[in-house]
Amino acid sequence: MKMNKWNLPSLQKYVQRCTNKNENELKKYGIKWLQASAKNKIDYELEWFGVPVIQTAEDLLLMQELIFNVKPDVIIETGIAHGGSLIYYASLFELIGKGTVIGVDIDIRSHNRKVLEAHPFFKRIKLIEGNSISNQVINQINTQLSKDLTIIVCLDSNHYKDHVLQELLLYRQFVCKNSYMVVFDTATSLMAELGAIDELYKNNGPIEAVNEFLKIDKNFVIDETFNKLIISTSTNGYLKRLST
Repeated sequence: MKMNKWNLPSLQKYVQRCTNKNENELKKYGIKWLQASAKNKIDYELEWFGVPVIQTAEDLLLMQELIFNVKPDVIIETGIAHGGSLIYYASLFELIGKGTVIGVDIDIRSHNRKVLEAHPFFKRIKLIEGNSISNQVINQINTQLSKDLTIIVCLDSNHYKDHVLQELLLYRQFVCKNSYMVVFDTATSLMAELGAIDELYKNNGPIEAVNEFLKIDKNFVIDETFNKLIISTSTNGYLKRLST
């Protein structure tokens, strides 16, 4: 029986999965839901341990699977908004028993910082204020890291193609073999085409950056495992490093 990293036997063979999914139907209604959700900002309704998280429930679950399987020492997140995702990752690290979250944002507002610094999970969080693609920020991140760490990078700041592509090229250095860079909101361009968000994102979002990056760096591939929930806003955004 296949064992995971906590030496727990896998129960997947007992799960009653559907073996003949109607992929076209799922994608059709998935897109409709994403469109309606974006228009109504449903993602803004969730909190994690009292802090707005601004993620879909689906991606929170997928990230939990990723973190449990990889067991990273560090998660680097660019674009922290109110900080709920930092608290989410820190809470998972608390359960695992190790880990630090480094949060980068160009503007960490005082009311957000105050809540984060008072939170019980802040002991696992470090904040860096600045542009995620600046040399200053990259240097600050490097000072927080030691050798041989397993790191997951989460990119969730400026969602325009050029910025995301620069982040991908800069932050890949932190990711070791079999770890991940996760590019959030890869549905942005599609949602712009459907009129759910600003049309400036048409053909100019994270998914276009991902596609360009994969042409440049053949060490990374899209891990299709993380497309399984269909209505993720980050389809094709979970990038696994295959080699150093």
